[in-house]
Amino acid sequence: MKKILGIVAALAVGAAAAVAQSVDEEIAQRIAPVGETCMQGDECAAAVAAAPAAGGAARSGEEVYKATCATCHGTGAAGAPKLGDAGAWGPRIGKGIDTLYTHAIGGFNAMPAKGLCMDCSDDEVKAAVDYMVEGSK
Repeated sequence: MKKILGIVAALAVGAAAAVAQSVDEEIAQRIAPVGETCMQGDECAAAVAAAPAAGGAARSGEEVYKATCATCHGTGAAGAPKLGDAGAWGPRIGKGIDTLYTHAIGGFNAMPAKGLCMDCSDDEVKAAVDYMVEGSK
């Protein structure tokens, strides 16, 4: 009987160790980063900035606006100039399109970089700026 209890105890300890290892592996998979971080200045940053969105073709300015920009530029949240508000956009447009592109891509005041559209390429962000400028003259 002692041998049987010893075998059962050994099996229980082995099973518990296997479960613990399995749980540790599952946790490691859940908290693992999805991708690699690419910092400005790294070789990968230029490729990321120029890359179209996942799925192939670049999105139009209207598509990017509706998917991301409208959150603030449709409501005026955090002081964002609303699409179609020529009075709010006029002084900004007066600074030049390159300044608008720089602010949209890098962030400005309350606006975060790329308006938090981290899967947008720089060209897609520029297209969204063009869309908003054209709709606000």
